[in-house]
Amino acid sequence: MELDLSTLMEQAVLEAKKAFAQGEVPVGAVLIGPDGGILSRAYNQTIARHDPTAHAEILTIREACLGRRNYRLTGTCLVVTIEPCIMCVGAALNARIERIVFGACDPKGGAVVTLFNLASDSRLNHRIQIISGVMEDECRGLMQDFFRARR
Repeated sequence: MELDLSTLMEQAVLEAKKAFAQGEVPVGAVLIGPDGGILSRAYNQTIARHDPTAHAEILTIREACLGRRNYRLTGTCLVVTIEPCIMCVGAALNARIERIVFGACDPKGGAVVTLFNLASDSRLNHRIQIISGVMEDECRGLMQDFFRARR
């Protein structure tokens, strides 16, 4: 099944805007099932939850695993506004997510293509297909607006 990546990224952007409105770093994520439907969605909540692991990707993965009653998410696609960090890519690898789609690269923490290539590291027992640059300008703009407002 071919996914409409722009439409799915729009859903992730809506989540990121929720984070922005709450003073959280504006990252949003949605997890798509093999049938193309949204299994879960979340936004960064590290401040609100007092939890450094409460990244949008982690919360999305946790919700989907609970919903599926399985720690494996084979055949799924994680759509996220910003390139995932080491922790989030690690969780995606352990969950056996098939594909990660992201909007903008993260020059300070990106673990997919920018600083590290964890998702495609042949030393690991699972690899994840990567698609980058979907709605890149809008995703980057949200981050820039957020940090500009905080200065």
